[in-house]
Amino acid sequence: MFATRQISSIAKRAFSTSASSNAAKVAVLGAAGGIGQPLSLLLKQSSLISHLSLYDIVNTPGVAADLSHINTDSKVTGHTPDNNGLKEALTGCEVVVIPAGVPRKPGMTRDDLFNTNASIVRDLAQACAEHCPKAHVLVIANPVNSTVPIVAEVFKKAGVFDPKRIFGVTTLDVVRASRFVAEVKKVPTDQAKITVIGGHSGVTIVPLLSQSGHSFTEEEVKALTHRIQFGGDEVVKAKNGAGSATLSMAFAGARFTNSLLEATVAGKKGIVEPTFVKSDVFAKEGVEYFATNVELGPNGVEKIHPVGNVNEYEKGLISAAIPELKGNIAKGQSFINKA
Repeated sequence: MFATRQISSIAKRAFSTSASSNAAKVAVLGAAGGIGQPLSLLLKQSSLISHLSLYDIVNTPGVAADLSHINTDSKVTGHTPDNNGLKEALTGCEVVVIPAGVPRKPGMTRDDLFNTNASIVRDLAQACAEHCPKAHVLVIANPVNSTVPIVAEVFKKAGVFDPKRIFGVTTLDVVRASRFVAEVKKVPTDQAKITVIGGHSGVTIVPLLSQSGHSFTEEEVKALTHRIQFGGDEVVKAKNGAGSATLSMAFAGARFTNSLLEATVAGKKGIVEPTFVKSDVFAKEGVEYFATNVELGPNGVEKIHPVGNVNEYEKGLISAAIPELKGNIAKGQSFINKA
């Protein structure tokens, strides 16, 4: 049975078996994959979704049929490339979530995934630009630091780019940080809210432990920082070649999707989530996209929160993240804009 008590408070408010008077069509692209299936299962429980539209290159009708038996009110449809399936999946969507792509394997960095996943994300972004240009696009496909700029450049070329509607889902970093800090400090996770900024790979992930309200030894700070930055490696190693973080990523993806739906569909105020978006926070340093806490609103990005006060150790982490982010972003942009 689904363990409702373990869902974040944000997600809880959106998970309901009763229909909402305001609900949206939401597409999951890559819905038959390791992230896509559990993500779709979690989203099937949201009363803010009227139509859950699933797309993948294979097996999607079966996933959709399975989910359609769950007694919540959203309609579920499954689509493959046949018969203009991608167009059918996307037309009328208000939110598109993209977990499509190959998973990371032992020894691979997120950047190693670029060559394969960049093409997948480009093609899906082109379809979104054509069939649902006003949709909010939530990018999970790694490497997020590069795939978000890819989506943005595709939308620019199509003349439909809106920086408030393209998001890199970095929620897993704060989910991990909360769990890891709660374990160390022996407190409930709702008392371990950690701000994580930067990007979504390795040293670009910058946890601001100094803002948590907890005190840490120097040893704890270094150990926690490393674990938060490279938590994905734990899962890849533990799965021994069988995949990367799928279940935790699905949880994080559902949390962000439902938070966005609360802000855009339900009209709730004060919804704040971390996300990798076009941002001015470090624009002077040449970093066009950056993850910070973002207040969500009817049009997507309502307000980008500043980094706030950081200590010397965290300043060093940010300094290490900046050049890496610049390279990741440029790589995504050049993939679309190369001659």
